[in-house]
Amino acid sequence: MAKYNGAKCRICRREGSKLFLKGDRCYTDKCAFDRRPYAPGQAGRARKKVSDYAVMLREKQKVRRMYGILEKQFRSYFKKADMQKGVTGENLLALLERRLDNVVYRLGYANSRQQARQMVRHGVFTLNNRQANIPSMQVKVGDEIVVVEKHRKDPVLAEAQEVIARRGCPNWLEVDAPNFKGSVKALPQREDIQFPINEQLIVELYSK
Repeated sequence: MAKYNGAKCRICRREGSKLFLKGDRCYTDKCAFDRRPYAPGQAGRARKKVSDYAVMLREKQKVRRMYGILEKQFRSYFKKADMQKGVTGENLLALLERRLDNVVYRLGYANSRQQARQMVRHGVFTLNNRQANIPSMQVKVGDEIVVVEKHRKDPVLAEAQEVIARRGCPNWLEVDAPNFKGSVKALPQREDIQFPINEQLIVELYSK
């Protein structure tokens, strides 16, 4: 599988938006995007004429990279969202939010989605009392995510309560930090996603 191994801060600078790919570092003055808020490379500061297609493409790339998904999988999510009832763009974001790795991140058990994905693959969590090691698994209302007993003393998880208190937990999720447990109260709604995303641009791009 293709994998990006370059500097993550370059991705944020390329997309012109802070994607919080490096966890807590993104909240400090060490954040490369805050220090150099322009595209990487020699021509990064140059003014360029941006076409409508480029605007749509950058929006799609921003969301895809924020959730750490490759193009083929992202397009698959779009097709699924398009077949569902309701607004396609909102359906797409809801599908991305319901990924198990994203839920682990939202619950505060990881500093970034990439870290959450790695933890899921290593079998750190169970979903409804069953081993869950597939990051793309879709959670549903009533699902319960629990940290496996032997992993509860891991340094990353020891910071979970502090992370949750600082970052907060979305309304559609409920966290029981002392018991290393989280649950899905409802399906994510558009207002639950505070990150600035114009999903209509993605819909228009794939509709061309």
